[in-house]
Amino acid sequence: MWRSLWRSIDRFSPQYFKYILNELRGIKVVERSNRELVIDILQSMVEIVTYGDKHDPIIFEYFMEYQVMAEFVRVLKISKNSRIEAPLLQYLSIMIQNIESDHAIYYCFSNGYINSIITHPFKFEGGDLASYYMSFLRAVSSKLNRDTLCLLVKVELDNVVSFPLYSEALKFAQHGEKMIQTAVRALTLNIYSVSDDLVYEFIKTPPTEKYFSDLMQSIREQCVHLDSILHAQEEKFPSGRIKDLRSETEKVIDDLYYLKDLLSVGESQLSRSVSQNLLNWLVLPVFLPLSQLKKNSGSSPSVVTSLYLVSRILQVVGGKSLINLVGVVTLYPYIDVKDAARENGADGSRNADSLANYISQLGGFVCNSSDVIGAESMNGNDSIGRLMACNSSDDDSISCAEDDECQKRDGILSFICSDNPSVLLASLFLLLILAESKDLHYLFGKIIESHVIVEMKVIDTLLKVLASQSQVAVQTYWHIGWFLQKMLAMQGMDLRNETIVLFNRSYQQSREQLKKELDGCWFDYIPDTFKNEWESCKKVLKESSEQKDPLFALELAMRQQKNSGYEGSSSSVAWHRMVDAVKVYILHIHLKAFILKQDLPGNPIPDLANSPTESGTTHSSDHSSANFGSEVPLVSALPCRIAFSNAGIRDIYVIPVARGKSGKLLLMEKHPFRTQRGVVIAIAPLPGLSPKIDEDHPTWLQLQIRELDPRFDMNRTRIHPSKSTNHVTEGRWTLGFSNAETCMAAREMIVDETRNQRSFIERQIAQLLQCDGIELSSDT
Repeated sequence: MWRSLWRSIDRFSPQYFKYILNELRGIKVVERSNRELVIDILQSMVEIVTYGDKHDPIIFEYFMEYQVMAEFVRVLKISKNSRIEAPLLQYLSIMIQNIESDHAIYYCFSNGYINSIITHPFKFEGGDLASYYMSFLRAVSSKLNRDTLCLLVKVELDNVVSFPLYSEALKFAQHGEKMIQTAVRALTLNIYSVSDDLVYEFIKTPPTEKYFSDLMQSIREQCVHLDSILHAQEEKFPSGRIKDLRSETEKVIDDLYYLKDLLSVGESQLSRSVSQNLLNWLVLPVFLPLSQLKKNSGSSPSVVTSLYLVSRILQVVGGKSLINLVGVVTLYPYIDVKDAARENGADGSRNADSLANYISQLGGFVCNSSDVIGAESMNGNDSIGRLMACNSSDDDSISCAEDDECQKRDGILSFICSDNPSVLLASLFLLLILAESKDLHYLFGKIIESHVIVEMKVIDTLLKVLASQSQVAVQTYWHIGWFLQKMLAMQGMDLRNETIVLFNRSYQQSREQLKKELDGCWFDYIPDTFKNEWESCKKVLKESSEQKDPLFALELAMRQQKNSGYEGSSSSVAWHRMVDAVKVYILHIHLKAFILKQDLPGNPIPDLANSPTESGTTHSSDHSSANFGSEVPLVSALPCRIAFSNAGIRDIYVIPVARGKSGKLLLMEKHPFRTQRGVVIAIAPLPGLSPKIDEDHPTWLQLQIRELDPRFDMNRTRIHPSKSTNHVTEGRWTLGFSNAETCMAAREMIVDETRNQRSFIERQIAQLLQCDGIELSSDT
């Protein structure tokens, strides 16, 4: 009661602070019976200290005089299974985060109180104590500077021998909880940013030195896991596995951005340590097998995954040194070292930026440890030595005159000439990153431009894939289009006669496939699909290498596997086939305009006003605008019967209606009170009905109903098929008529109205097809 009275009088006064402090001192053991009381006291003390730091210096004088931090430590020690640790850590975190004066922070960090709490033997098994613990460590690290850091380390003979804040945090570096991992990384960045030389020396000594190598090894293991997902022999379709693939790649990207943050600290010792571990544990072990300098082991990812990883490292981490060193490993087999060494640098100083100089730097940058590469035990300098020994000045080494010969070549050109589209695009993407990098050495830029990127054989290979009749995923076509534009734009090149033939063949194939879809069950969605995908294709083709995610190579590799067909029902398969046909045709339009240097319209298909149907039957506006439950006239409707599985046999009327690009089949029941009116009980789209008279029952008309109701997301220019909600009762209907003549008449009505609807769609895209039917000529 008295305590409540104090709180109501002035809960932020120095007197009340002394009162609750005496209450805390009177507690000899923290048990479950007094746990809530202790928590209440701790909360009040933290609130008062935080208030006093900003408004009343007397409170913080009491805080120091009565050694309140020592009381926090004592509470931890006298706790007996009371679970007081989590709230205590929480309140300490709040207090440290909110105090601002240097004097207050300095006191909190003095006398080893923080280290005593950090090294307390917490029991982290189960529960969420680890989260509170890491939040506390992160809060402490946020207040670090050169003055406070020295209070948390133990120094002997000018060497840091103990740093609990850092050492204890690293124990959670590989924790399964994302929030805890984030806290560890934020803490390490706070420590590194202080730039203390003694701390950096401590970081490089065992066992803390393993932190960076463990991080690289973890990324590498994640990539091996990615590879296992990529090549898993599973029955489920690729869409589910692609979802898993994207989830795993996000983890890799997060790790790479953390490496970038580490290098951005700007401390040379830290940057060198991180860079060495990055090269020794990740880049070289993954990338050197691609040049066939070392036999690929089971612990290394496949070619596509390895190329993806290196490309992502260059995109996210970047840096002049890293890009140039990867350039060495990538291009070394295809150049003459002796000739390159005689080249002058971009600044004119002889041999200053020569390839030999960079090779020497790479050899010195890799550590000498015999087990630096980990499980593969590949010595870094030995690897570079083998790399230098692989010099090939033979002009044939960069010749790709024959596909068979290209497959025998070592290094990345064999991948560029690969028949596997995912390998082809992944390797070419890596070279484009190197070629477009501003940090790339002048000499390497010349090598890439003259021997790799503008190699016409590569363009021919891409066009062969584009013009192939094989079942290549549409994403492959879009990426090939992007590569073609990139390569042609870099040197302002035009297509040769042979490549023009390939492009024209591919272009005509795309036109013919689109024309086939006009007879398909989704022809009514072709105009809207055009509008949605037009800007998407335009955006993809304008992306830079930095913007583009090389994940496409992994997805393509997955879609190439045996189970890469379309998923779902026949109407679902037809839907994806139609969308893909539109996408591929749009790509060819954009590519042709790029080659001819023409501007494309913003809207590829003009909007035509919905016109009346051209059939001999005139339908009222009630029919064309009818929805489920609408009351419409029964004029021109034919009587029949239908058996719904959930409603039995019903007497109905049927009428097909086409107006503009919209077409539907209405099923109606006679109105109970108005004999010339009917109530719509079901609606089906005209496209895809495929009306067919049963051979054994000439009075039965069989109809196939589309099972999807596509939804357009205009903000994202994407189309999302979903289950139909337009009151289509079943996927297949059978209508029974009184005689064969009426059944035939109903079929003809449906066919005529479907033809009218298709005619309107054809008029919408006829002008586009006509204008873009012009093939490229050899003098283009």
